[in-house]
Amino acid sequence: MTSMAGNILGTVAKTTATMVTAATGAVAALTKVSVAQYAEYEQLVGGVETLFKGSSDIVKKYADDAYKSAGLSANEYMNTITGFTASLLQGLGGDTKKAAEIGNQAVIDMSDNANKMGTSMEMIQNAYQGFAKQNYTMLDNLKLGYGGTKTEMQRLLADAEKLEGKKFDISNFNDIIEAIHVIQKQMGITGTTAEEAMSTIEGSLNMTKSAWTNLITGMANSEADFDQLIDNFVESASAFGDNILPR
Repeated sequence: MTSMAGNILGTVAKTTATMVTAATGAVAALTKVSVAQYAEYEQLVGGVETLFKGSSDIVKKYADDAYKSAGLSANEYMNTITGFTASLLQGLGGDTKKAAEIGNQAVIDMSDNANKMGTSMEMIQNAYQGFAKQNYTMLDNLKLGYGGTKTEMQRLLADAEKLEGKKFDISNFNDIIEAIHVIQKQMGITGTTAEEAMSTIEGSLNMTKSAWTNLITGMANSEADFDQLIDNFVESASAFGDNILPR
């Protein structure tokens, strides 16, 4: 009996030690990822503050909400919007507040297009960055029925003018963003990311992944609203569960 008890205790001790080792390794790995994500976050925030100056808090708020509105983590959002901000500011005469609003619209339009039309987000980002440099060869990446030429971009602007009743200038990147938004709205593309985030398996999964990334990043940020990050993740995971369980 004593021998049996000793064997059981020995097994329990080994199992406990294995579990502790595994848990310690998991915590170490999580910490490493968290620090790396936060290092990237710090760098991206610095870029946002440099570009948007007094309007940077608006962009940070949009970044925090992007897990739901665009299916992107805060880091992914800031990396995307800063990729074309300089051109946007130039077309807006340096108006950082308007640039924050138009830039947010552009990022959401990109995500909506990727979700609805099936094009990769990277290809759409490349297209917008090309438009910022007056390069229209990737306009067909958006799959809106327009080819990759300047003439086709002018046709898109003309169609948007008919729908919106205002003039769009091809030399102004801000006008191009607004015109694309008009066309996508008319085609029923606008708002699909936010809608799918709550109603489809893929959309809610993307939202959950982004909310989790934000949570991991916040673990290394002493100023993060950790309760809000947890709430966002729980809400996202709950939506994913609601969508996948019936199937």
